Amino acid sequence: MVCLQSTELAATYAALILADDGVDITSDKILALTNGAGVELEPIWASLLAKALEGKDVKELLSNVGAGGGGPATVTAGGGGGGAAAEEAPKEEEKKEEEKEESDDDMGFGLFD
Repeated sequence: MVCLQSTELAATYAALILADDGVDITSDKILALTNGAGVELEPIWASLLAKALEGKDVKELLSNVGAGGGGPATVTAGGGGGGAAAEEAPKEEEKKEEEKEESDDDMGFGLFD
């Protein structure tokens, strides 16, 4: 009997082989590779993996593993008159956040009432 971890790895390796060869990743191809390797994989897992990787560049995903998931960082240059406007915007956001926090306290009841 093959353990679940081995079948998951076999499916993942099959998807990586297909991506490396530049072939579309489909459930049929994943099943063909895993069956050829002597690993019984239920078709539902192959189709789920194929749908998860559909339209994605697997090589790009692998090369950006440690790149983080956040959006691009914005850097504002302090040249000209635009610098002052850029400095005021964060202050306004901070004031709005503080007002929201204060309004939570005025709900008419406290934690220990």
